Amino acid sequence: MARRGAAGADCRMAQDTTVPKLNFEYWLDKAIEWGQATTLESQKDVCLHLPQLQEFLRQLYETIKHLQGPTVAIQQFPLIGQLLGRLCWNPFVIGYDESQKTLMWCLCCLYSSEPQNAVELKANSWIRSLLCHLLSSSKWESNEAETSTFISALGYTSADYYCHLVKNMVVSLVTELRENQCNGLNIQESISASRVNAISIFCVPLITLPDLTPLLETLLLYHGGSSKEILSSEFLEAVNEAFLKKKISLPESAVFSLWLRHLPSLEKATLHLLDQLFSIQLNSLEEVARVIKDSLLPQAASHPAIFRIVNEIFKNALVETDGTPEVITIIQVFIQLFLQAYQNGNKQYKFPLKAYFPYHHQPLVRSLVRHPFELPTTYWSQHVKRISDILKAIVEDTNVSSLTDLFEIWFLVACFGEWLDIAAEQLLKAAVEPDPVLWLLAFYYCPKNENQQRTQTMVEAQAVYNHLMTLFSCRDLSLKDLEAAVHRVTGVEQCCNQQLTTHLLTNFLLFSSGGHKIAQECIYHKSQSCLAPLGCMERDTSGRSCFSHIQ
Repeated sequence: MARRGAAGADCRMAQDTTVPKLNFEYWLDKAIEWGQATTLESQKDVCLHLPQLQEFLRQLYETIKHLQGPTVAIQQFPLIGQLLGRLCWNPFVIGYDESQKTLMWCLCCLYSSEPQNAVELKANSWIRSLLCHLLSSSKWESNEAETSTFISALGYTSADYYCHLVKNMVVSLVTELRENQCNGLNIQESISASRVNAISIFCVPLITLPDLTPLLETLLLYHGGSSKEILSSEFLEAVNEAFLKKKISLPESAVFSLWLRHLPSLEKATLHLLDQLFSIQLNSLEEVARVIKDSLLPQAASHPAIFRIVNEIFKNALVETDGTPEVITIIQVFIQLFLQAYQNGNKQYKFPLKAYFPYHHQPLVRSLVRHPFELPTTYWSQHVKRISDILKAIVEDTNVSSLTDLFEIWFLVACFGEWLDIAAEQLLKAAVEPDPVLWLLAFYYCPKNENQQRTQTMVEAQAVYNHLMTLFSCRDLSLKDLEAAVHRVTGVEQCCNQQLTTHLLTNFLLFSSGGHKIAQECIYHKSQSCLAPLGCMERDTSGRSCFSHIQ
């Protein structure tokens, strides 16, 4: 007691010179006297003093929140930790009106957002433990024998009591944060960034608590007046992890805000989606679309910053997997879902397309973004020709010299693979001038023209096309006829040419008079001959290995 008295004298001297007079000593003595209010006498005394104690805590909070950080606050009140610690473990105190909230605000004022030494680190750990205690679910399951006399007298179990405390606490914090957000220009009333940071930290072990969800949402949407991130990275990572594992449910606006303010969370969400798509058995594009849409990434990509980051991650995945068809399909489905969300969004707040594709030729972007079903089918051939003409003019421009530039153009076209399928369809239906469409397909499957590769691909594609067109209207067509047509073309073994040939053959089987019969025959015999591409009726527009040496 003598030790506390000496420290108390220091505390009084500090208060007398720098802060308003607070009856600190009186309430510290009371807190020691009460303990955890286990006797009837102490319980009565606590109840008698609760209104005055709450007013004191409010004054204490108003005093320390304007001091220059936790170090100054502790210098002014050396025993503040002992006082707050004792009060936090008194169930009568934390159960009264807004005392629990005020205690939490006081603790947040003592939290160092950037601890400079071991003492501040230890203090932070102690504060976190107290904050977690105030909202901890571990107390909820204490058995009836351990339930305080006060709670039992009210007819509550500990679970009921603490559950109501949590709900009331969350409502109070949410209200305060939202009011502060609305009155952000009022400096005297605004909540400091360090205290908001402390609130986010004590939420970390309680992330999956359902009653805490409104507070998580409010924090994620809270920005305050600071130019720096005020929420702790541990909090943002924990929320993202819980969301990805479906342990919590958050409104879309809160999830989008999380990814906008914390790049690692967005990257992890995108990689998590890729892992998910590769680890489960998906039998249709509809299933792929459902998984991608459920991730909320296409909807979040309506913000250009999120779109460009996700698109960049997909692009890197494509390069690292050497253009695997699965990644191409994921990218194309993602782009379609993004465009749906973009077109269905609020027109008043819609960003221009250039914000999503800032470094690309905008007429080409606008042409590719047009969904086929936005146009009458009679205009599809004209639109395909327009895409080919614009693309050819860009590629043949002398400014496009590096492989990186060429890859960026190719990747843009690859994102909108639907137009490539329509191009091949229109080509075999003789609904379009063949040369521009063949050039478009040749560029996609062989974008590099080193040693006239693309030119040679174009010549061979033209030969395959001419042979296929002679057979297009034949009703009595056999597999041997089709084999002969392909054998007449040299160089089919080359990867790019083989894939382009596969694309043309697949469309021939789909749209020609005798194609279905041949497809059935081919599947029946499980042919592994030079027409092996016919064994795969799925669309293959991957462009695999086209840029395998670009990085």
